[in-house]
Amino acid sequence: MEVDLPDVHAEVAAQFARYEKALVSNDVAVLDELFRDDSRTLRYGISEILYGYSEIMAFRAARPSVGLMRRTARTVISTYGRDTAVASTLFYRETAPGKVGRQMQTWVRFAEGWRIVAAHVSIIDEPKP
Repeated sequence: MEVDLPDVHAEVAAQFARYEKALVSNDVAVLDELFRDDSRTLRYGISEILYGYSEIMAFRAARPSVGLMRRTARTVISTYGRDTAVASTLFYRETAPGKVGRQMQTWVRFAEGWRIVAAHVSIIDEPKP
């Protein structure tokens, strides 16, 4: 298996950037598009456990659209073959000093394009150096 093919990595990085832009601007249509429309798609969030595309869509539709700005750091995107990738990043919000968020997404290429099939988001106290 080929790992981190440059063209595949660039494709996933572009979709990850699209996701981040949609997240902080609350572009629900793009966020919905980037998650796989499937009952097996899941998202474990900070205070929610979402099984299936319909639960993820309902969460996005009901989520407040304020306080979404964040700064990402240490983003790592790893691709496996031509059709699978994992994107991991840390994030920081000015509204949560002393905290660090962690986000991981599994991306798979389908006929309709790259889609997230699993995501996990958590926030912890920022570790001491």
